[in-house]
Amino acid sequence: MTIERIKRYVTPGRLSLLIAGLFLTWFIIAFLVYPNLNLLKSVFWANGSFSIEPFQKLLHSKRALKGLLNSFILAVSMVITVNIVGIFLVFVTDYFDIKGSKLLRIGYYTTLVYSGIVLVSGYKFLYGEQGFITKFLLLLFPSFPADWFHGYWAVLFVMTFACTSNHVLFLSNAIRKIDYQTVEAARNMGASPFYILRRVVLPVLQPSLFAITILLFLTGLGATSAPLIVGGTEFQTITPLILAFSKSPTSRDMASVLAIILGVATLILLTFLRKAEKKGNFISVSKVKSEIVKQKITNKWLNTLVHIVAYLLFIIYTVPVLLTVIFSFTDAYSISTSILSWEHFTLSNYKLLFTNADAYQPYLISIVYAAGAAVIVVALSLLVSRILHKYSNLFTTALEYAMLIPWLLPSTLIALGLILTYDSPKWILANQVLTGSMWILMIAYVIVLIPFTLRMLKAAFFSIDASLEDAGRSLGASAFYTFRRVLLPIVLPSTLAVLALNFNSQLADYDLTVFLYHPLFKPLGIAIQNATSGQTSSDTRALGLVYSVMLMVISSVALYLVYGRKSKA
Repeated sequence: MTIERIKRYVTPGRLSLLIAGLFLTWFIIAFLVYPNLNLLKSVFWANGSFSIEPFQKLLHSKRALKGLLNSFILAVSMVITVNIVGIFLVFVTDYFDIKGSKLLRIGYYTTLVYSGIVLVSGYKFLYGEQGFITKFLLLLFPSFPADWFHGYWAVLFVMTFACTSNHVLFLSNAIRKIDYQTVEAARNMGASPFYILRRVVLPVLQPSLFAITILLFLTGLGATSAPLIVGGTEFQTITPLILAFSKSPTSRDMASVLAIILGVATLILLTFLRKAEKKGNFISVSKVKSEIVKQKITNKWLNTLVHIVAYLLFIIYTVPVLLTVIFSFTDAYSISTSILSWEHFTLSNYKLLFTNADAYQPYLISIVYAAGAAVIVVALSLLVSRILHKYSNLFTTALEYAMLIPWLLPSTLIALGLILTYDSPKWILANQVLTGSMWILMIAYVIVLIPFTLRMLKAAFFSIDASLEDAGRSLGASAFYTFRRVLLPIVLPSTLAVLALNFNSQLADYDLTVFLYHPLFKPLGIAIQNATSGQTSSDTRALGLVYSVMLMVISSVALYLVYGRKSKA
């Protein structure tokens, strides 16, 4: 009788749920909680008792304090410059009637496929000591300093034009949702175009602008590629310093303190953002919305000025992309001298990429890492999303919040936590050492992708009509069969879209990769960064350009599969 009751209670569904629960609990503790707690312990309880010595060391380090100050200066500066440029781009393409706005949009959208380490490398190739623009300026002005593009202003310039992607994606979408009847009503009441822009349009955009501003501040605070490549020794920020300090056992505690400060700043800002979003209430009161109609700039001189600035920005955005593509088809001499000539055009760079093992190895490594992480995190998030969709209790609430932990932590803090925790055998990983292995980077990729993936797939699950699952149950279908034949096909488009975006985002990652990559398995981001070094040969620089072009192609295809096909549907 007892055995029968056990069999009746321990069903395959409950057993599967128990196994899933145990696995998720282990995963959360092993990779999301324990490494971060261990990082705190290694900083404040290094000798078995509480100590603030690492903070004292930090306060006595002029280099570290200057790096902290530089990071906050960059973050504040970026909030101003990127918002000015980003808002202008969006108004030019979506609000004002500007001639050639479709062409301008293509130029402004290049940051969606030309970003990160690729973009920074491209700007250095263009404006660096051996850059095309620098060589051109030297021809015009022989006394012009060849090393002009470095330091704070160079970093701010690169970051300003690298970080407008959120504006062209989210702010453009917000402008399209503005009710044109409200704008017309304000105009009929005698309001000037500037008054309408300030009191009608901008308040509707305020929630998106606020969220973008917080993200910009966090981006500037944790910037890695731009300060490392064009910042020079005079403008070092937090993340490059964390990287430098983490390489030495004697300064790892200072690296940890800097990472913790970065994490605390991130947590405070995201908490502030969440509270502000709850207080905000920006909705249209119109029952029937009408699409926004582009506004003409009636002032002749202002209209001319806006057109000039719009096309000047178009040139700034597109020239690095075009020259990267063009020079990728030239030989080493042309790249080293920044001289374009038909006799120096060649396909040998691309031939080398596809025929030489040393050349295409970084691509294969990055593809394996990015694809593996994308598949694993999607499978993990599908499991968690299904549990959250089907059950609502204390465990699922704790599960959801635990899976969002990486959203609150900068990638440097996650990397250091993994390095310091798993540099020796730990029972929670069956006494395996991760630090220095090729697996630690894959795990880190999965960790940082969890919050975005979970939020997107959870939204897809909760948009499903509950009656579909009830119908399957009433027909006698098992829970797994219902999920496989009914629910999964519905969420599959969103799942594939997230899979493509995750693959795209990690393919040339540098900020996290530089901390965790195996020296024998250098991913693409590291290869591209190495190609920007002043000591690099022309052949290596040529290969770096080819890497960049191929990444742009892959990113464009991924974006088309996610957004292009969706817009045609």
